Amino acid sequence: MGPGASPDTSSTVRIAVLASGSGTILEAIIAADLPVRLVVADRRCRALQVASDAGIPAVLVDRSEFGGFAPSFDREGYTRSITSVLRDANIEVVVMAGFGTVLGQAVHAAFGGRILNTHPALLPAFPGWHAVSDALAAGATETGTTVHIATLEMDAGPVLAQAKVPVLRGDTEATLHERIKLVERTLYPDTIRSFIDGLAARAGDGRGSAREVTE
Repeated sequence: MGPGASPDTSSTVRIAVLASGSGTILEAIIAADLPVRLVVADRRCRALQVASDAGIPAVLVDRSEFGGFAPSFDREGYTRSITSVLRDANIEVVVMAGFGTVLGQAVHAAFGGRILNTHPALLPAFPGWHAVSDALAAGATETGTTVHIATLEMDAGPVLAQAKVPVLRGDTEATLHERIKLVERTLYPDTIRSFIDGLAARAGDGRGSAREVTE
């Protein structure tokens, strides 16, 4: 069991990780010995192999079956499918790790206050998909990463933790983003652990309950 883990707290809260890409954030979460019980991807990606290699059940809920990236994408239908998979696995906390699909109301109704996300900027500065390039375009001398609770409004939920990253002379989007990721791979697992330890410690309403988070 990794540093800071406790058999009476974090190991009792079932986490699902939602991923879309290379799985480097997922790897950091797994390396931290967090209780990941399921990985869900919205497209075929390396994250599915990362889960398989770690012996973690993985499910592909392919958005191409719901309209892909066309304007006709059935976001609500897709969200209901994701929510069903999470419920069937008795998931208590949902962690987004480079997940490229914005989910609709159903998942927030089911897991409100228990969906975590990481964003490559110091929110509320530079929300949205292009946070790193937006920081460069604005001439920012400092940016960073934010771990927050995801809400229906993108990048607007309560902030749990932030870490600063300087913007260096000559930075490109790629170089800056990579330095942000290096910080993120430590901050995110640490914040997830604190969050789930807090859930398990407040057991009066049942571990992982929505009430624990919101009160």
